[in-house]
Amino acid sequence: MFKHIARILLGLTFIFSGFVKGIDPWGSAYKFTDYFTAFQMPWLTDLAFALGVLLAAAEFFLGIAFIFNFFIRQTSWLMLAFMVFFTGLTLVIALTNPVSDCGCFGDALVITNWQTFYKNIVLLSLAIYIFIQRKNFKSKNGPILSIAFTAMTMVFYFYLVDYSYKHLPIIDFSPYKVGVNIPEAMKMPEGAASDVYENDLVYKNIKTGEEKKFTEANYPWQDTLNWKFVKMESVLVEKGYTPPIHDFRIESPEGDDIKDFFLYDTKGVFIVVAYNLQKTNKEAMKNIATFATEATKKGYSFIGLTATSPDSFEVFKSETGIQFDFFNTDEITLKTMVRSNPGLLLLKNGTITGKYHFNDIPKPEELENQIQE
Repeated sequence: MFKHIARILLGLTFIFSGFVKGIDPWGSAYKFTDYFTAFQMPWLTDLAFALGVLLAAAEFFLGIAFIFNFFIRQTSWLMLAFMVFFTGLTLVIALTNPVSDCGCFGDALVITNWQTFYKNIVLLSLAIYIFIQRKNFKSKNGPILSIAFTAMTMVFYFYLVDYSYKHLPIIDFSPYKVGVNIPEAMKMPEGAASDVYENDLVYKNIKTGEEKKFTEANYPWQDTLNWKFVKMESVLVEKGYTPPIHDFRIESPEGDDIKDFFLYDTKGVFIVVAYNLQKTNKEAMKNIATFATEATKKGYSFIGLTATSPDSFEVFKSETGIQFDFFNTDEITLKTMVRSNPGLLLLKNGTITGKYHFNDIPKPEELENQIQE
């Protein structure tokens, strides 16, 4: 009985993990890029998208095999190898903390690196047990039916991946989903705990040159003959509440945060999101330029957000025929806002009322319908 409970638990976990990452292929690619950057392996960045899709598909495949008790004798080897590798990897990540979260469940469920490691310990234990019991699993379905069902399921899975790649994720788990009011999502709830920091004071021994950290309770502020103050370091000792949106900023050429000017626009503001203008789809930008012309004629605000240096704005605008202004926003924020480069958001009173991939940009004659929706 327990072997089937273990099989189903592993299967459900892997199906969920493979599904939420599969329908957000760019999110998976961005997470792989974060890992390659953190581990100083930039030469692998070009493979990030393919690796993200393959990893998610492998998880989904193993999940299907375990849930339906297909080929457990064979797939238990893959499951065990999978869990041994990723348990070791997540231990390294938990100890070194190169990224804030592992991304094992995409944006659907964000857990800390240590929580990920503990989760993998449980899954590894189940995988070991199933591996030991692998010869005791018998499928009620013949091999042809099992292969056919698995193949059809994977075809449907890759259809969802392809659709999400060419449009937007079929389920949006990001904090910038349609219906979210950005100002409200940035607020700290009343009574919510804030981050707690502890200050370390670094002093240098004048005689030996040794640098030593002291707390605010024991630093040698009176011993000026032996110690010289170097710097103060703030260390996070207790993580408080973090709002769903906590890093949204629209920066003017002068460096001012001007987001409120657009967040509280009562008529409606269209925001083009292009985290990198050099990598953006320029043909799509030309279509957006046509749409923007009609929108501005009707009195709607239209701006672009990018992480690209302002030095290249004018050249890019001349290449694409764009007339609206670009402002700077953090690249990670832009990648989170919309999985498309470029993408388009419609805001009204700070609420996201529309979100579009560049393949789904509305036509100018559809403008009023988009606003009313």
